[in-house]
Amino acid sequence: MEKRTIPVLGMMCAGCAANVERRMNGIEGVERAAVNLATRTVLVEYDETRVSPEKMKEEIERAGYDLVIEEDRSVAEIENRAYALLRRRVVVSWVFALLVMAISMGWLHIGNRDVANQTMLIIALANIVYCGRQFFVNAWRQLTHASANMDTLVALSTGVSFLFSTFNTFWGERYWEARGMVWDTWFDASVMIITFVLTGRLLENRAKNSTASAIRSLMGLQPKTARVVEGDDVNEVPIATLQRGDIVEVRPGEKIPVDGIVVNEKNIPTENGKQITERHSPTENGELSARPWSLCLQRTERYDYVQARNTDEKSNHTSQFSTLSSQLEQFSTLSSQLDHVSIDESMITGEPVPAVRKAGEKVFAGTIVKQGTLRFKAQAVGKDTLLAGIIRTVQEAQGSKAPVQRVVDKIALIFVPTVVVLSVLTFLLWWGRGGEYMLPRAILSAVNVLVIACPCALGLATPTALMVGIGKAAKKNILIKDATALESIRKMDALVIDKTGTLTIPNEQVDLAHSAELQPEEREQLKPHAREAMEQLRQLGVEVYMMSGDKEEAVAFWAEKAGIGHYRWQVLPQDKEDMVRQLQADGHHVGMTGDGINDTQALAVADVSIAMGKGTDVAMDVAQVTLMGTDLRRIPDAIRLSKQTVGMIHQNLFWAFIYNIICIPLAAGIPFFFGFHWQMTPMWASALMAFSSVSVVLNSLRLKATT
Repeated sequence: MEKRTIPVLGMMCAGCAANVERRMNGIEGVERAAVNLATRTVLVEYDETRVSPEKMKEEIERAGYDLVIEEDRSVAEIENRAYALLRRRVVVSWVFALLVMAISMGWLHIGNRDVANQTMLIIALANIVYCGRQFFVNAWRQLTHASANMDTLVALSTGVSFLFSTFNTFWGERYWEARGMVWDTWFDASVMIITFVLTGRLLENRAKNSTASAIRSLMGLQPKTARVVEGDDVNEVPIATLQRGDIVEVRPGEKIPVDGIVVNEKNIPTENGKQITERHSPTENGELSARPWSLCLQRTERYDYVQARNTDEKSNHTSQFSTLSSQLEQFSTLSSQLDHVSIDESMITGEPVPAVRKAGEKVFAGTIVKQGTLRFKAQAVGKDTLLAGIIRTVQEAQGSKAPVQRVVDKIALIFVPTVVVLSVLTFLLWWGRGGEYMLPRAILSAVNVLVIACPCALGLATPTALMVGIGKAAKKNILIKDATALESIRKMDALVIDKTGTLTIPNEQVDLAHSAELQPEEREQLKPHAREAMEQLRQLGVEVYMMSGDKEEAVAFWAEKAGIGHYRWQVLPQDKEDMVRQLQADGHHVGMTGDGINDTQALAVADVSIAMGKGTDVAMDVAQVTLMGTDLRRIPDAIRLSKQTVGMIHQNLFWAFIYNIICIPLAAGIPFFFGFHWQMTPMWASALMAFSSVSVVLNSLRLKATT
């Protein structure tokens, strides 16, 4: 099975996302597809032997959308061009809107009523053709595929307002006044609907860009170019051309482009922030000149104190020899450092102290060389680097669906058709109540219902909160695999934790043959902040159980040091799994934290599985959450973030549903039947609709301000 995140073009609302997802899941060979409206992507898992991305693209194009599968198509460029066009249309639409408002409100006098209406007709038509054309094109495309979306509602409401106003402009006086009825035009509503919808989308896009800042930060860690060593030459090349086995050079302050192994060719330290490539050596006349250090040893043969012939010469040579000896001593000290460099790996480990990397050790893309010039052999390039894997994990997690979102998706599929039916019923209700006399109010109320209903707020409620929450977790060096894991973490009330490598740091210098004779603190050390992390977990209502294969004395010692009340010693992997299952049977929502192969059984059955980033690949593959680094305080951080994110999702969904439940009856004019003689206008209905979408995104962004 192949798993891939593919950008989708043309989605505007929850109905669009639901249509794309339904069609993707209907393609033979597609195992699972999940569409994310906030990121406008689809995470698809498919059998590459039965279906290709080209086949998927063809199917989605039939539905009126597009998949970006081509390597030479830049999604960023497409989105930037679309955003620039949207911004221009918003500006032009506001100019048209202000002109129409000025005329309709009487602020700008341009003649009698007929001239004013005809002028507004021309302005409204220009607004539809230039600023609102895509609504009608997309609505027609949806209609030909037997579906509907937000564009359908906008096109219907705008079209009805414009056509009714056009009728009144040329035949209103003859038709309505002949029946003793007051008539008016709604060109201002036609223009303002488009203006507010476009403005809402512009603000929504800007806000959604903020929710995606975590991914952009991760992508920004990788440089665009790299220096490849070819013999005596060092050439700068695009990072896309790097291959496994290339020798790459990285200088102080630069980011490492790909993963690799340090080689012992040219790891030159720096002194006072400058790279040391040469030193001064004495010349024949005793002065110092710039010479490479490799020549210094040859110089010693020229200054033989024993062969000096006179005192002056001896004195001169003594001074030179003393200078040279001092320099050679300094060179000896420096040369002992040539096999290692200092690298800032905080983006992976979260540790603020730079790591020292020697020949034969791994280095990772996105980390920064702090001191020394590094040369390494490329091992993992492109999508195979650790950084690319982190980005992919975050993208897939942000694109995954929380359980509650699946209910919203089902509602989104029927939302627009339901609103159209409600609009028709509203028209019939008013028309049936007053006949021809109520026809203008019937049309106005029906248009209001079409305008004010907002599936976008429902569609954005969950994914925007997930994007911010999972992105914030990534910045804290917490990688969460999917939305289900994020939602599950908050329920955790029991944590089973491994000791060695998870809670403690083993002493690798200990002779294991004599380990029984050593005190616990000579075998290993408690990780920094471990006790603080355990205390925070207790405050969050999580009971901690330590499990270890070590002897009773050592386990009891470290349990007391960490402040853990429950512990077991000399346990096997099966015992850890049994412990998790027993706690689950007792009604607990159990988390398991470990770093080794012996922890994978328990990790696999736990409700929340947490692996340490420096552990085995097997443990990290099984885990739902990976802590990049050794700081156990990230566990309570993950619980708090889970509670905040899920709480935000519930808030967003509550307001999205309440908005539609309250506003649709108001727009339909229901209060009029209870003695409140007040009628909403389409202009205000469109403003409320635009605000509802933007408010959901802005509410999600509040997560960024939480600790």
